[in-house]
Amino acid sequence: MDDFDRRAVSIIRGIAMDAPHGARSGHQGTAMSLAPLGHVLFSRIMDFDAEYPHWPDRDRFVLSAGHASILQYALLHLAGFDLTVDDLRNFRQWGSATPGHPEVGHTAGVEVTTGPLGQGMGNMVGMAIAEAQLRATYGAGLFDHHVFGICGDGDLSEGVSHEVASLAGHLGLGKIVLCYDDNRITIDGETELALSDDAAARFRAYGWDVIELGDAAEDLDELEAAVRRAMSVEDRPSLVIVRTVIGTPAPDSADTPDAHGYAIFAEEIAATKELMGLPPGEDFYIEPSVAARYRELGVRGRHLREAWERRVADFDGDRAALESQLSGTGLPGWEESLPVFEAGESIATRKASNLTLQALSEVVPGLSGGGADLTGNTGTVIKDHGVFSPADPTGRQIYFGVREHGMGAIANGMALHGGSIPVVGTFLVFADYMRAAVRLAAISQAHTIFVWSHDSVGVGEDGPTHQPVEQVASLRAVPGLRIIRPADANETAAAWGLAVASGGPTALILTRQNVPVLGATSAEGVAAGAYVLADADDAAITLVGTGSEVSVCLDAAERLATAGFAARVVSMPCWELFERMPSDYRARVIPDGVASLAVEAGSSLGWHRWVDDVVAIDRFGSSAPGDVVMREYGINPDNVAARAQDLITRRAPQRPPSTTEAP
Repeated sequence: MDDFDRRAVSIIRGIAMDAPHGARSGHQGTAMSLAPLGHVLFSRIMDFDAEYPHWPDRDRFVLSAGHASILQYALLHLAGFDLTVDDLRNFRQWGSATPGHPEVGHTAGVEVTTGPLGQGMGNMVGMAIAEAQLRATYGAGLFDHHVFGICGDGDLSEGVSHEVASLAGHLGLGKIVLCYDDNRITIDGETELALSDDAAARFRAYGWDVIELGDAAEDLDELEAAVRRAMSVEDRPSLVIVRTVIGTPAPDSADTPDAHGYAIFAEEIAATKELMGLPPGEDFYIEPSVAARYRELGVRGRHLREAWERRVADFDGDRAALESQLSGTGLPGWEESLPVFEAGESIATRKASNLTLQALSEVVPGLSGGGADLTGNTGTVIKDHGVFSPADPTGRQIYFGVREHGMGAIANGMALHGGSIPVVGTFLVFADYMRAAVRLAAISQAHTIFVWSHDSVGVGEDGPTHQPVEQVASLRAVPGLRIIRPADANETAAAWGLAVASGGPTALILTRQNVPVLGATSAEGVAAGAYVLADADDAAITLVGTGSEVSVCLDAAERLATAGFAARVVSMPCWELFERMPSDYRARVIPDGVASLAVEAGSSLGWHRWVDDVVAIDRFGSSAPGDVVMREYGINPDNVAARAQDLITRRAPQRPPSTTEAP
């Protein structure tokens, strides 16, 4: 270790103590013990250009152990990314560029939003899939980079780590280099309280290359050699296990559970700095010569980026496809490929979704994905574009296996890598298994398309364990998640158009059972979130439906007309889009002065913000044929018409009592 390396590692450790101390919050110890490894990755290994942080062929870095965020912030600042010393001083403060856990789009140089442990590992797998597809499609001259990451004991304890590591090994993703910080400390105490796994044997069983470095966490040359050896393994991912001492070299806190959090205070910070040769009384000390050298290292990838730009300019392949993938959209005119379905047909929206996906796969080259062992069931089959595998990395059909949790994290990594619009499917009830990844997709605004089919008790015989009731309501509570529950095949096609064209994540909620193709559905209406599907003069009530319940509302309106009550029918596929519409538009669709009744085969939670009353299912389902369950739970035209009449009666103005005496 030369003087620059020694001073740089010490400076990183000083920042790792100072920032949490200033915030009186944060995680010091892990960042301190990982300073040598972080320094090696950023100063010796990774190809990037701090002045152009979004260069597509850069190496990616993922801090799955996101609680150690101050390590990443210190490295980004030193390397010359748009992160100042003042940003470091404002660690974990309101409006700062240095939040408690890394957030993509918020801090320059941060690739993914990590927080829940293990998610970053899944993101790495997704990034490696996207890189492999691009490299195989356009050549190593345009795409050839690695995905580096750091995880800890907590990451490997979480179940999602098992799912994603298993799939990565199966797919032979050789561009993954994951460094495992084996510090054997958790918040509760030493890991042996709850963990006795043999991590090396576990990952070898997954099919990974495993390098066990032992107590080499302070040896920069050995760290570099191990990472470079891992990079040379092309046919499988690599795990580099490094035994660190958390909080090193703090004289009192090192190797203690307290060091996991904020435990090193002013006196020990000063003593630790003195041990490292830093000014003990100066916080956020950065030696000018070290800063200057690091800035040079931060742009050492400039010539690689410029050479890449020249190769792109000279590229004589399918430039339109390349540009569409890098921009996250389709080929020019791709919208014209959205299918149109004939009114009067009867087709499940999951099947209409697959027909739409198949049509779009021809004109949106970035679409790639599949299902969690439910590919055909959820309509996430992508025909004629190959199956992603070591033998065919151009394949766009991905078989995730029974790994919903991991599938969501992987999809977010694909989306945030760029060049890919991932599509992932399972039954709606299993969206609960994906919840952490769905939430992170919304936080990071990843362009991920979630396809959740079998959307109601209409699933039928599988019973309450497989019949979603509360899932749609709970997902609607996620800020930034666009949830579309289309009424028929044409609304489904329109929903796909929005999912491809719009930034951020989209959830498509689809039926198992056939539903009629309605004559008046509207793509513009879907884009508005809700629209009048069937109007009536002097309507006494507005019936609002989503998904399969829209046709129930139309049938109920006919029954009401026979009884002498005019009803307007509104299709409301997306609350989030409707909320963004001008208030006068919303008032025209669901007028305040008219009784309103919503119909949805799920929880009533949240519906009263839009309507007066709801026909819903606020209990778990039952095992029986789907049409029977729907009928018995009141999702049928007769019950809706009866509930509507009751609401009209209750809402009707009462005539005041007469004051004239009867003769």
